Amino acid sequence: MMAARPAPHWADIGERTSVRGVLLLCWIHRWFGRWPYRLCAWPAVACHWLGNGLARRSSLQYLRRLQAHAGAIGHPPGWRDSLRHFALFGDTMLDKLLALGRRYPADRLHLHDNAALQRIARRQGGVFLTAHIGCLELCQVLAEKVPGLHLTVLVHTQHAQRFNSLLARLDPLASVELVQVTDVGPAMAMTLGRRVAEGGFVAIVGDRVPVRSARVVHADFLGHRAPFPVGAYVLAAALGCPVYTLSCLHQGDGYRIGFDLFAERIVLPRDTREAALQAQAQRYAQWLERQVALSPLDWFNFFPFWDQAPDVH
Repeated sequence: MMAARPAPHWADIGERTSVRGVLLLCWIHRWFGRWPYRLCAWPAVACHWLGNGLARRSSLQYLRRLQAHAGAIGHPPGWRDSLRHFALFGDTMLDKLLALGRRYPADRLHLHDNAALQRIARRQGGVFLTAHIGCLELCQVLAEKVPGLHLTVLVHTQHAQRFNSLLARLDPLASVELVQVTDVGPAMAMTLGRRVAEGGFVAIVGDRVPVRSARVVHADFLGHRAPFPVGAYVLAAALGCPVYTLSCLHQGDGYRIGFDLFAERIVLPRDTREAALQAQAQRYAQWLERQVALSPLDWFNFFPFWDQAPDVH
């Protein structure tokens, strides 16, 4: 009997972004508005949903596990919910481009003002731990809320060259820098350490296995064990700085951006390092569960999340 083949790594799933198509849709939005954009985008969304069986099945798996765990959908999820999941991603893609081009309406952003945000405003430096939820590019609103703040966003973008060429045509805010990484090595850690020491912040996602690393731990997520990367916790421990969670979820016709203190400092004792990493990943998984329960369609990982394996090179 042959062993089951492991699910493909998310970075190996073909990038299907059409630069010309997205630019055309952006042009339609610019001249005619959101609803004409949606009407024109629906055929593309439907074709992608029909033609990408892996993404469709992964969407349904996530929605069904979320419903079973938290009842957040309100009914047994079916193909209509999965199609709505894809459609919201298409709508959010427009918002990402508007955010990077400084054209998203500021009055549709709701920044949750709490003690964590007040600490961030003092620009003492730290790490933002986030996920592929909502429209994180809109966190650039911090650049206006907190003058002088510099944010470095670590992204895995080498698998999306066509989308990169699209972003290169836009004019992102100078206070937000996207840095392409496959793994955070000593040189990169030193660079990021200097930025944090100068009062800057580093944003890193915690819900995708690294492109070139076997360093993962498993945690319970929506009632099932799933692999989570450890890079964010290793980096935060090396920098010795506060860690905040960052979320950006749909709210009404806009988004709500929220920050909360995750840890004053992450410590990874040498003799219990693996257990400490697993504990941090479990706390993160619980935070992510709360976010997706608040906005179920806002989590955009269209691949077999629970079955992924690290890509070892």
